[in-house]
Amino acid sequence: MNNTLHHYVDGERLAGQGNRFHDVYDPATGQVTARLPLADEAEVAQAVAAAKRAFPSWSAMTPLRRARVMSRFKALLDEHADELARIISMEHGKVHSDAMGEVRRGIEVVEFACGGPHLLKGEVTENIGTDIDSLSLRQPLGVVAGITPFNFPAMVSLWMFPVALVCGNTFVLKPSERDPSAALFLAELLERAGLPDGVFNVINGDKEAVDALLAHPDVQAVSFVGSTPIARYVYATGCANGKRVQALGGAKNHMVVMPDADLDKAADALMGAAYGSAGERCMAISVAVVVGDEVADALVERLAPRVRTLKVGPSSDETAEMGPLITAAHRDKVASYIGIGVEEGAGLVVDGRDVAIASPGHEEGFFLGGSLFDHVTPQMRIYREEIFGPVLGIVRVDSWEEALDLINAHEYANGTAIFTRDGDAARRFAHRIEVGMVGVNVPIPVPMAFHSFGGWRNSLFGDHHLHGPEGVRFYTRLKTITSRWPTGIRAGADYVMPTME
Repeated sequence: MNNTLHHYVDGERLAGQGNRFHDVYDPATGQVTARLPLADEAEVAQAVAAAKRAFPSWSAMTPLRRARVMSRFKALLDEHADELARIISMEHGKVHSDAMGEVRRGIEVVEFACGGPHLLKGEVTENIGTDIDSLSLRQPLGVVAGITPFNFPAMVSLWMFPVALVCGNTFVLKPSERDPSAALFLAELLERAGLPDGVFNVINGDKEAVDALLAHPDVQAVSFVGSTPIARYVYATGCANGKRVQALGGAKNHMVVMPDADLDKAADALMGAAYGSAGERCMAISVAVVVGDEVADALVERLAPRVRTLKVGPSSDETAEMGPLITAAHRDKVASYIGIGVEEGAGLVVDGRDVAIASPGHEEGFFLGGSLFDHVTPQMRIYREEIFGPVLGIVRVDSWEEALDLINAHEYANGTAIFTRDGDAARRFAHRIEVGMVGVNVPIPVPMAFHSFGGWRNSLFGDHHLHGPEGVRFYTRLKTITSRWPTGIRAGADYVMPTME
């Protein structure tokens, strides 16, 4: 293996200047596929300086011209979607169909950003006072940065920079060091779309690079997606350095199954939402809150055989339903949670720790089968903590109100869902649940690009959600202009506070 990756700064592919490197793996084989240079403070400063130089001309470009770059970029993404999905599968491990879904959800935000000229329209009030007009408009911040997680190496990046760029900002992206190649491929497509040099930059690194971005005086805003402890750190550090920060953290998403729900459809929804992408989704359903013991028994009866026969394998196997986890360390951490659940007294219905992979050459991959727990209680760690793996827990409750109170008491409030035929129960749930994203008979309620994505409580730090109208607000600042043109008759100075009447 002699494949060494690079940074992308000011339109150039730059080798790392230091001696620190990170091994990038193929999770399906367990083999190292590339070495990634880890940037130091000076290299981060080089990327920020390139973005700062590019800002005046890019921000002065008309929104229509910026949107046309996004339109060409979107066309290239459509053309190369399969290639991008294969890059994602190679470094993340998710099966190809899932990777294609990630790409499509990212492209939706690029489509939204193509409407930049409309999104950036301001507001005008004529004659707000006698012969006085008022205009409000939104202007770009300057250099902004994005720090993205390993689980969606393309999609989350695409949730950030297209909106930032069309608003007139320049961007420095710090992707996860575990799967950086998707970000570098996106940079190549942006270059081919005609984006000027320096407007978009990719700097690879670890905590040193993150800290350098958070401290750099020319970085005006930081968008982050990752675990809650790091999100809290990024938010506090960025704000302490005077930056605008949106930091999306972890989740423990619940799906309520009511007695009147279609249990076959609920089981289908749970299989995809709990075990898709090996559970490495911030919107994964990891807890099913089932109202009534009879309903819970019937649901477990439907789920157990499907979890046992879940097809686990590499993305090269077109029949695989779930791929490996991102690293051996993360696989072992998830496996340790299964042991903790057993020790705490939960009923382990299906144990995924001894999964066998039939594909030759993948014996050393970071695979883990699906696990299913029943009789999970709110006091257990497997309920309280985010496992971020293919582990689903069943919590039994006696009523709709108990389910609502259970979810509202959890520290995470990213997403939730309810499965029911009762419109009144669904409506009351949607209005009373204290969670940022809610699905009614939809297990993973990720908003479309023209709405905004984000949770509540310890799932989000900051005032703005990702993409959609909230994204435009985050990447711009408001300016209000009040103007009056003289009539030509000089009346002299007025020392009274203007009332605009």
